[in-house]
Amino acid sequence: MYKHILLPVEFGDVETYKRAYDVALQLLDDGGKITLMHAVEPVPNYVEAYVTADVAAQTRASLKEQMAQFAARFDTTETALVDGFAGRAIVDWAEENKADCIVITSHRPAFSDLFLGSTAAWVVRHAATSIHVLR
Repeated sequence: MYKHILLPVEFGDVETYKRAYDVALQLLDDGGKITLMHAVEPVPNYVEAYVTADVAAQTRASLKEQMAQFAARFDTTETALVDGFAGRAIVDWAEENKADCIVITSHRPAFSDLFLGSTAAWVVRHAATSIHVLR
């Protein structure tokens, strides 16, 4: 069905993403690819003033290592570590890299989601590509 599927991930609940990865595999055309992507949220300005360049570089290197370890649990070599607010970063990356489907996990909405919105809801409202949402 799809040639390039984007699977946004957070480091944590591996089982949820294994399930999402299995769904992505079912949706994938022969010869297609799945990219695991993690968005690194910006550090607030009031915190950034206290973070040295060395600490920022070490943190970035640590995130790359975590992404590699996380991706090793899946049958994929495609990964992306991007900066930005998660919803916007997912939509922009999918568009720039011509992903034709986004497989994203979602939680049951909480009251706070009515005011702030969840990442999955934001992606559903703004992405120009097909989206498969898993609960």
